[in-house]
Amino acid sequence: MSALIIFGLLLALMLTGMPISISLGLTVLTFLFTMTTVPIESVALKLFTGIEKFEIMAIPFFILAGNFLTHGGVARRMINFATSMVGHWYGGLGLAGVMACALFAAVSGSSPATVVAIGSILLPAMVKAGFPKRFGAGVITTSGALGILIPPSIVMVMYSVATNTSVGALFMAGVVPGLMLAGFLGFTTWYRARKFGYPRQAKASWRERFKAFRESMWGLFLIIVVMGGIYTGMFTPTEAAAMSAVYAFIVAVFVYRDMPLAGVRKVLLDSANMSAMLLYIITNAVLFSFIMTNENIPQQLADWLLAQGLGPIAFLLAVNVLLLVAGNVMEPSSIVLIMAPILFPVAAKLGIHPVHFGILMTVNMEVGMCHPPVGLNMYVASGITKMGITELTVAVWPWLLTMLIFLGLVTYVPTLSLWFPRVLGMLQ
Repeated sequence: MSALIIFGLLLALMLTGMPISISLGLTVLTFLFTMTTVPIESVALKLFTGIEKFEIMAIPFFILAGNFLTHGGVARRMINFATSMVGHWYGGLGLAGVMACALFAAVSGSSPATVVAIGSILLPAMVKAGFPKRFGAGVITTSGALGILIPPSIVMVMYSVATNTSVGALFMAGVVPGLMLAGFLGFTTWYRARKFGYPRQAKASWRERFKAFRESMWGLFLIIVVMGGIYTGMFTPTEAAAMSAVYAFIVAVFVYRDMPLAGVRKVLLDSANMSAMLLYIITNAVLFSFIMTNENIPQQLADWLLAQGLGPIAFLLAVNVLLLVAGNVMEPSSIVLIMAPILFPVAAKLGIHPVHFGILMTVNMEVGMCHPPVGLNMYVASGITKMGITELTVAVWPWLLTMLIFLGLVTYVPTLSLWFPRVLGMLQ
């Protein structure tokens, strides 16, 4: 009964158009004051301890690093390097977009930042080269979603906060699926370009490729700093986030010199605004999770599902459907912070590995970012391309279908997620 009241109230508030974070907070406060005897002092304590976790500090640092890289010329150099490598294939600039998004994802941790950084430069170039605008928009909108699967990933940090799963193990688990999805999206791009006869670039010489690599090297080296530092144990994921922010600042301002010192203030303010927004969502989600746990709802759900004889295969299918439906009305941060504490106990009882479950949720979030009505990548791409959401929805469907096929693969082949962290000795 408690679960019906809580979710009914949350849904009613969301249907009024109220932001998710405020809906969560009001749901919790209404339930606390009218239907429980939980002392209000414990709520204040939970608010403090809920966001006291060391891992949460990684979020503002990765946001700051991503903003420095977005405005600091790193994206342009990555695009040049990617174009020199694959531009001569069918749909060369589209393939370069997929490759550039994968590279930028490995240093930004944010999907919208990847779409903005790569799309704002590459899309005009693709249209100028003779590609249909819809083709370019489809490539960038979906490839930009790699920003939350290829580590570092802000969504993975949030899943870690919600379930107490190792951030480092999640990051390493995202490497193989992230590269595979980039390959899947690249194949779809190549196939459609070949089918419709889209233009190809002149093949770059090895001298030109080396020059492009040398110019992009400072940005690419950040991948080694973050991933290598975590793997070797030199620093934790949170410390890696701080290192990446400092490194991105130095590269943008003093190495590439594409950002004047006067522009640093705006980047800091933008990063602070985005971080404050996410931390506000996290705070309300922590309270929501506290109420759910206090009412014993996750455990009751787990027991009920097990009593129905629902095995891992059926449960994972149900989770995918639930998360894809949630992606129609909520953004990824809210979905992870609300759903993970509820679904995680059930997954644990069914013997599903926490890291595999985290990657599955992340891939679902990727799909949700690429379809209406609240897909954030859609709105970012719409702003860049000046295309309506309906037209953009038609443009992305071939790549979105590819992502759904990939989701099924990740769901039922856990080795894809668990192999790499096990090789590195991060999992049993």
